[in-house]
Amino acid sequence: MGPDPVVLTGPNGAGKTNILEALSLLAPGRGLRRANLNEVSRAGSVGGWAVAAEVETPDGSVRLGTGFMPTEGGGRERRVVRVDGQAATNQNVLADVMNVYWLIPQMDGIFCDGTSERRRFFDRLVYVWDPAHAGRISAYETAMRERTRLLRDETHPDPVWLSALEDTMAERGIAVAAARLELIQRLAPASSRGLAPFPGAEMALAGDLESWLDNGPALAAEDRFRQALADGRRRDSETGRTASGPHRTDLTVRHAGTGQAADLCSTGEQKALLIAIILANATLRSAERGAVPLLLLDEVAAHLDGERRQALFDHLISLGAQTWFTGTDAELYQPLRSHAQMFRLEDGQIKDT
Repeated sequence: MGPDPVVLTGPNGAGKTNILEALSLLAPGRGLRRANLNEVSRAGSVGGWAVAAEVETPDGSVRLGTGFMPTEGGGRERRVVRVDGQAATNQNVLADVMNVYWLIPQMDGIFCDGTSERRRFFDRLVYVWDPAHAGRISAYETAMRERTRLLRDETHPDPVWLSALEDTMAERGIAVAAARLELIQRLAPASSRGLAPFPGAEMALAGDLESWLDNGPALAAEDRFRQALADGRRRDSETGRTASGPHRTDLTVRHAGTGQAADLCSTGEQKALLIAIILANATLRSAERGAVPLLLLDEVAAHLDGERRQALFDHLISLGAQTWFTGTDAELYQPLRSHAQMFRLEDGQIKDT
């Protein structure tokens, strides 16, 4: 497969999104559908799954492989990762090689959904710049779950163990917030300018930890968060959740032209704002690192007018990004024919068009 854009067209149910999901699993995380490991296998099949690819990077070709094989006897499920044939200790090493963003129809309501979807979207942007971000979030969430369990289930939880968990949460939580803040400070100016005819998207992070970091040093913010966790033990025990931390941060977005909050914009403008953020990040990545991530755009063209569709195609071609497009209407992608690799999926077959 060459570096040019790839267009996959075909009827609904042909498997176009399955191919994008396979590519997304070559990056850390649960892929674009956020499926559990045992849910990725073909419906009705018994056994595991695997995805492999040869990736061209600035440092040369790298062979990646990842998959899952169910354990016998109900043991812990584990994802297997290999880099150039060597087993890796965890999936986070994939981010050192494979940087992936995606935009799928399920994300169309991201500005109207709960904060977790927006936060997850922004963290995906951070991963590409800072692969260690995923590990920090995982360590923070693991400590938070254990703290919640102790506060909920133990009549007299061990204060030493609680303090150790809160130390981990404070250290990792501030590091998570700092990584988010560092990216948004660089990305927000580019995002707010927009890319005509896509509107500018004014981005900000709303969270206690980000506010503390904006107004003081990281060590002071870490101490403040640690104290907040200790002071909140009784409340968190009663509610069964942690009241403050990076798991509660929200990404806020406004239309730069009108000042309207994204959740109050029309469906079409919300889609345009989301695309504007992705384009701004890819452009920033190209300017600062000389490379852009792999972009997976599922049914994106069907929801854009002709002017915005052409602008999207032109900009991605100018960036040199390998973008995988899917759609049911091949006619929408005709402007890409001289620049892209065109395929049609039908009856379980992939055919050149």
